[in-house]
Amino acid sequence: MLVKTFGSAVYGVEAITITIEVNVNNQGQHYFIVGLPDNAVKESLQRVESAIKSNHYYMPRTKLVVNLAPADIKKTGSAFDLPIAIGTLAATEQIENPERLTNYVIMGELSLDGSVKPIRGALPIALQARKEGFEGLIVPSANANEAAMVNYLKVYAVEHLNDVVDFLKLETSLKPIVVNTKEAFANAQRDFDIDFADVKGQENIKRALEIAAAGGHNAILIGPPGAGKTMLAKRLPTILPPLSLQEALETTKIHSVAGKLPENTMLVSRRPFRSPHHTISDVALVGGGGNPQPGEISLAHNGVLFLDELPEFKRTVLEVMRQPMEERKVTISRAKTALDFPASFMLIASMNPCPCGYFNHPEKECSCGPGIVQKYLSRISGPLLDRIDLHVEVTPVAFEELSSEHIFEKSEYIRERVIQARVIQSERYKQLEGVYANAQMSSKTLKEICVLSNAGQILLKTAMEKLNLSARAYDRILKVSRTIADLASSTVIKPEHLAEAIQYRSLDREGWGA
Repeated sequence: MLVKTFGSAVYGVEAITITIEVNVNNQGQHYFIVGLPDNAVKESLQRVESAIKSNHYYMPRTKLVVNLAPADIKKTGSAFDLPIAIGTLAATEQIENPERLTNYVIMGELSLDGSVKPIRGALPIALQARKEGFEGLIVPSANANEAAMVNYLKVYAVEHLNDVVDFLKLETSLKPIVVNTKEAFANAQRDFDIDFADVKGQENIKRALEIAAAGGHNAILIGPPGAGKTMLAKRLPTILPPLSLQEALETTKIHSVAGKLPENTMLVSRRPFRSPHHTISDVALVGGGGNPQPGEISLAHNGVLFLDELPEFKRTVLEVMRQPMEERKVTISRAKTALDFPASFMLIASMNPCPCGYFNHPEKECSCGPGIVQKYLSRISGPLLDRIDLHVEVTPVAFEELSSEHIFEKSEYIRERVIQARVIQSERYKQLEGVYANAQMSSKTLKEICVLSNAGQILLKTAMEKLNLSARAYDRILKVSRTIADLASSTVIKPEHLAEAIQYRSLDREGWGA
């Protein structure tokens, strides 16, 4: 008897519906699984056999052929166990109402005793099932909340093979999972364990990060060890605008595919903060592998990618980031396929000014020889520095500030100002697709929006000449000054906005580190 069930395979951050055909006939004695399965899928027949026998069903001793269609797409992972087991039981007439199988997409990994284990990519699978008009989705209970985020689709949570059999026999009390998306999402938005109020002093650095958050700018923090660079960077997500529901779904999709979502999670409700170690490989950073998976830059989508001690990263690793930073996506190409992973992130980097860490320190002496500082800085290529808008020099905190009882400004107040600036920007760029912050302006848009007064032009010309700023600094100064003007709710860029933006180009100054 031939029976069809439906599953799904994840490619990139999208899913493709897979038809699982199971045929049992009397002409032979072997089990076959076809349709480009990898080893994990081939081994599923052993798990299926054990689960079926453990629950007092019988496994056919005749020829069993499982076909995963479309047969020319590679199938990976263990999530096909459950649909294959259900298909086998239906093909051997151990399940009543096999015609109901056509209404549902079924996914899950089986243990040897028949219990169902979680899978990756439940959210893209649910979205695809709804798109193709299936009535419902049957998934492991650990993934049910995540899949239930998709409306107009019945999502059933199962914990055992018998739950699915009873459901198809209409002998079950399985009810569709219902979640209140908006309520759950709103409650988790402002729940942070850390706060900018924890940071003593460093008001100028907090101001720089506020500007970075308001305009979506990349920033680099330069300062000696122990000045608080990492501490400040980790608190940046607390002042970023909350995720919209659409952004949260995108982010959850990526984390689901990568297997980074905790069990019973519904949505990624906070902006991601990824901080990879400096020994990371270029594939781990941008994504890829035999079965392409999202890398750190995609996991930081709609959030922050923090690279601590930037010059310590391998040069090749830093260079592969250049294109994704511009295009806000990364394309992983293989011989037969090309996958796009989104990668719209804010880059926050930190570094010591020199190998010993004390160049420009107000008290301690730098022990590095002549030219060492420049050589250390040259580990970061010009094109990468070109994509960083704010260069922020971090100085050590004085003892008086550390021991002060003064209550510093909380993240929520800074966040309000950032949100107001972002509202101004979203209104400004509503006609431009894919642009929602000042950092994403093209050169053409820059000329139209960042118009300077005569006083502003004279100030910028003087700064360029006196500080020997490079040409690459010009656009960046204009973008940052536009953000500072937005924070001040000003429609025009005033000279004081330009002056503040100019001070954030320290690495562009000719002679820095000489």
